[in-house]
Order: sequence, then structure tokens, then C-alpha cells
Amino acid sequence: MKTLACLMLCCGLMSWPLCGQPRYKDASLPVEERVEDLLERMTLEEKILQLNQYTLGASDNANNIEEVTARIPAGIGSLIYYEENPELRNGMQRRAVEQTRLGIPILFGYDVIHGFRTVYPISLAQACSWNTDLVREACDMAAAEARRSGVDWTFSPMIDVARDGRWGRISEGYGEDPYTNAAFCAASVEGYQGSDLSSSTQVAACLKHYVGYGASEAGRDYVYTEISRQTLWDTYLPPYEAGVRAGAATVMSSFNDISGTPATCNAYTLSEVLKGQWGFGGLVVSDWAAVPQLIPQGAAADRKEAARLAVNAGLDMDMVGHCYDNYLDSLVREGAVSEERIDDAVRRVLTLKFRLGLFERPYTGEVPADQRLLLPQNRELAERLAEESIVLLKNEGGLLPLQGQRTIAVLGPIVDAPGELLGSWSGHGRGEEVYPVRDALTEEFGGTSQVIFHAGCPFDGDDRSGFASALEAAREADVVVLFMGERRGWSGENGSRSSIELPEIQEEFIVEMQKAGKPMVLVLSSGRPLALQRVEPLCDAIVEMWQPGVPGGRPVAGVLSGRVNPSGKLSVTFPRTTGQIPVYYNRRQSSRPRQGLYQDIPSTPLYEFGHGMSYTSFEYGDLKLSRESVTGGETLTAEISVTNTGERDGAETVHWFISDPACRITRPLRELKHFEKQVIPAGETRVFRFGIDPARDLSFVDSDGNRFLEPGDYYIMVKDRKVRLQVY
Repeated sequence: MKTLACLMLCCGLMSWPLCGQPRYKDASLPVEERVEDLLERMTLEEKILQLNQYTLGASDNANNIEEVTARIPAGIGSLIYYEENPELRNGMQRRAVEQTRLGIPILFGYDVIHGFRTVYPISLAQACSWNTDLVREACDMAAAEARRSGVDWTFSPMIDVARDGRWGRISEGYGEDPYTNAAFCAASVEGYQGSDLSSSTQVAACLKHYVGYGASEAGRDYVYTEISRQTLWDTYLPPYEAGVRAGAATVMSSFNDISGTPATCNAYTLSEVLKGQWGFGGLVVSDWAAVPQLIPQGAAADRKEAARLAVNAGLDMDMVGHCYDNYLDSLVREGAVSEERIDDAVRRVLTLKFRLGLFERPYTGEVPADQRLLLPQNRELAERLAEESIVLLKNEGGLLPLQGQRTIAVLGPIVDAPGELLGSWSGHGRGEEVYPVRDALTEEFGGTSQVIFHAGCPFDGDDRSGFASALEAAREADVVVLFMGERRGWSGENGSRSSIELPEIQEEFIVEMQKAGKPMVLVLSSGRPLALQRVEPLCDAIVEMWQPGVPGGRPVAGVLSGRVNPSGKLSVTFPRTTGQIPVYYNRRQSSRPRQGLYQDIPSTPLYEFGHGMSYTSFEYGDLKLSRESVTGGETLTAEISVTNTGERDGAETVHWFISDPACRITRPLRELKHFEKQVIPAGETRVFRFGIDPARDLSFVDSDGNRFLEPGDYYIMVKDRKVRLQVY
């Protein structure tokens, strides 16, 4: 009895699950209990280390300065991990788990933007598929590759609404529309995180860049943004709210000012809206070195002040800024930052680590690369997504698909540049693993046509030495296919451009090839919408293949031959010229709709949001409502039938818009509220439906985020169909 009493006293059997084992190590307890137990045991120094992220491993990012591994504190909260095998990661993790007092594992993050080793199309292209299920699968696939390689946390999805094609990072998001970004955001989060974040094949998602980064002035990266509260709530916040509702584990603050207050220290967006109104319980991390960058932004005098401003505003973790690790201790001791605020931030970090299962499984199994990376099923999925992302912009006279041509001239700088098809932020993708355009078209047409290849011109510069021989090849051919566009580094972070026209030499090349007098197909590979006014009239057909990732030339070869029926539709408007920017579909009405137009060009875009052609034809029926009037608490259904009137199967996407023509806060001419994609066999009809909840779909927010539904007339619109709905 004395022995038993002693054991009970020593081990605290009423509060400790096992003799000598702290409660935070008991996996049977709720995460909240484990977090609080661990937090109570931590010193201030240990807490502060959890709020810092360093780097581990080398990368080709110009901003990255690799940390010396030996100098990384074993108690660090997080590391950005640049390798693709877990060996280095596990070594560092072993130090944290086995050589520190509390054994808190490290959280390893990486930019898995559109794939890890299997790189699928850039996000802007993905949105053009209008297939959220396929994007969800792709993110799930990328998560598995990343987690099995030692990455627990991806800095994705990027859901910055972007309406200026000059901004390089437009390639990383889902286009110009808030609802579109919200829908693909939710799909991405579900794909990355799955139903169980602790699974060995899932990673924590991160919503970025919070918020308004896509409004960068004149398309220049990192700069000031002027955003009214109304526009903030109307345009830039909705995708992030959708991501929070979808369960995203983390959020990343953006670099930009928001009307004078940098996002990194913006208490309104970080604390009042994100953590307050939305109840976000996850971790908020800065962008790369964004905390010390408060100094050149003019918000802080020095790093210590930058740390104080950021942490008090609600920023939990400092990404490689070395402000929190150097100054939070003194700020707390001086009373400038409360220990309660430190505890709140640390609690968020620890919660994520417990949710990921890192305390139970801190190490990553070292599986051979060929068993976890670039698997055949991964390549197949990436190719399907690339196929559905391709947009047929123009097809005069039904030139495409190419059938029966004896000789095809394939020209342009992209023909032999497979690495450029990866796009920016391409993870661990390798150029040699991209399927080259040359090989893809040879395989696709080699049995029926002679295919002549010639680069003809460079991406940019003044070398015109290949023009003459390319023109000779064009004259020998029945049809000319021009592969033009951008290098991968021309878009992405710090990829701003003053002009989104094709480089001058590419435009000259297209003009020169027209001299052959042959039908011309222009295939574009780009990370942004392009202004094509000068070259569009010269081409009989135009195909936007975007930057497709490792599938490379195979998807577009299938489109050119007709093996693939294109179904992509634009998620971003193509202007006529750069000077037309910003141009987007959901603009507000002018006080003088028939005036205020450009004098030198049409004021309409070259290709509008939602544009995209097919090799079959679709006929839309009447737009019908289940009821023509409702009260605010009632719901209804809209439906429209679509018939495939062509001779081949095809997929069609129906976009559902609403319009509120009279409101106390003026509304856009059209607002996307729902979309649906269906495959329709030739000669058959499918019905598309939109379940309308007026409180959700017809309401609007004011500048404080309060939502209202006004009685009155609304319109439901599909293409040129429009019906009135009365709300009482």
C-alpha cells in the first residue's frame, strides 16, 4: 500500500496518463489539453523561438540566403525546407526532438504552388479548366509528394484577385474574379489537407497573400496599394473568408501597404477581421522578411519597432526576418508586448504541430524517389488538368483541328525550350522531365503529316538570322503553327512587366511568316493574359496553352490534332493593348455609359472573361426560375438546358451571374455566383442548375463587412439569357 501511495504521489495518476510522462505527450488527449500543458512548461525563450522561421537547404530563389545548419537553434519553430529528400530534414528534426528540453518538433514548409516534383499547370491556367474536382485531386497529389519528401506545410494557395496582367504574380492565382478565387481556394485547401491533417500524405495549406497584393500599383511587385474599405470587402477579402471556412490551417500576410498600413502590421485585417470576425484559430506567418521590410515601407524606424508592430497587430510567425528572435524578449520584458499575446501566437504554432501529428511521427520515412515522385498516375493527372486548362481563343474557318495536312511547319522559340513550360514557382520540377513540344507534335502527327521544326526567332532580343529559313519552311508547309510567348521567369514574383504585348521580335516574326500566305495557328505559352491586338488579325486560330508543367507539349498536341476537344474558358480578361489595363468583367457602371470610351481603340476587351471555344457547338435553351419572387428567407432554383448540336462530345461550362441594378451601394454590372462544367455527348442535352439562396447570392457587404439583402429587382444571367427575380 505504501508503494502504491508513493507511485500515485510521484506520478500524479489523476493528472498524468503515464508515470513520468507529461500530458502533452499523451496522444489520447485532446489537442487543446496537450497544447496548454506544453505551453505552461515553456520558458519565454522557448516560446519566442517557436515564432521564428529560418531556412534549411539551398534554393535557386534570389532572395534565399541559406542558414548555416549548425547555427540553427534546435528549438526553432519552423524551417523552410529546400530539399526533395527527407535526410537533411530528419537530421535537423532529431536535434529538436532528442536534444532539447521539451522535444518540440520543427514544422517544415515549402512553396508547393502548382506541384512538387510533378509540376502541373500554373494556377491561372487551372482556373480556366473550371474543374474544381480536378484541381482538388492535383493538390492532393502534390501534398503526397511533398509530405513524403519532408514537407509538412505548403505556402499555397495564392488567392490574390488580380486585374493587372503586368503584375507577374497573376500567374500564381485564379484570375480576376472573387468568386472564382474562392471556389478554387476551397478546392485547393481540401486537396492539400484532406480529411486528416496528420496523414502521411497531407500538408497544411496557407492562404496568401493576405490581403490586396493583387492590386499592386501599376502592376509593380511589393508596392503600395490604394484599396477602399468597400473594395476590400467586395473584391479582395471573399476568397480568404472562403479559405478560412474551408478549414485552412494557416494564412500568410502580404508585402503591400493597404491604404497606408502595411499588411504585415495591419491590426484591422489580421486581428479584427481574420481572427475576430471570422474566428480564424490558425497560424499567421509573414511573407519572406516582411517584418524588417516595414522599415523601408516607412512604418517602423528599426527592427525592434517592426517586431512590436507586427506581433501586436496579430502576426504570429516571422519568416526569416530575424526580428522576433532578436527583439521579442526585450519587448515583453519592457511591457511593449504582452506575454498573453506571445502565448496566443505560440498556442497557434503548437496546435498546428499537434494536428499534423508531428509529436507522434516527427520523422519522414526515407522512401526512394522513384516510389514517391513523378509517378505515372501523377503525370496522367497533370496532363488531364493541362488539357482542360487550354483555351481555344480563335478558330476562323474551322482551321482547327488540323486534319489532312501533308506538311506542318512548327516554328517559334518554345519548340525546343521545354523548361520554359514549367512556369514560375515550379517546386522541384526539372526541365528535362517536361515533354518537349517537338517530341509531342512528332508523336501526334508523324504518322500522317511531315512536320518541319524551326525555332525561327528567340524569345526576345534582336537576332533575326533565323527569319529567312523559317519563312522558307513556312512556304513549304500547308499550315504554319507558331509557338510563341513568355519565358518562365517573365512572370511570378518580381516578374512585373511594363507591356504585356509579345516582345517586338516575336511580333515581327509573326508578320514575316504571314508572307508565306499559309493558314497560321498561334499557340501561346504565358504566365499572364497577353495583349494581342497587333497579331490577332494575322492569325487564323489562336490557342492559349499557358505554362502546362511537366505534360509540356502533349496536351496542346492533342488539341491541335483533335484528339482533345478544348473546353477551357478564360478566368481573366485579355485586353487589346496594355494601355487598356485594368479591364475586367465585373466593373461598375459609368455615370455616362455611352461616353468615357477610348478614342483610338474599342473599349471592349479582345477576349472577355469566360471566353473559350470548342470543336463542337452548344445551343442554350431558356433560362427558367422555379419561382419569380421570393422573400429573403426563401430559396429557389434556376436552370438552363444546353444541347450539344455538333458531331463530337464536348464539355461546356455554364457561368451564372447576378445583377442588382439599383442598390444603396452600387454593384458591378455582373457578378459570378456559380459555375458548373459538364460533359455533353454529341446530340444530347444536359440541364445545369443554380440553387439560389438570396441571403448568400444576392446580398452585399458594406465597408465594415456587414451583409445586407435589399428588397427589389434582381437579374439572373447566363450568356445572353436574362430573367428577373423579385425579392420582397
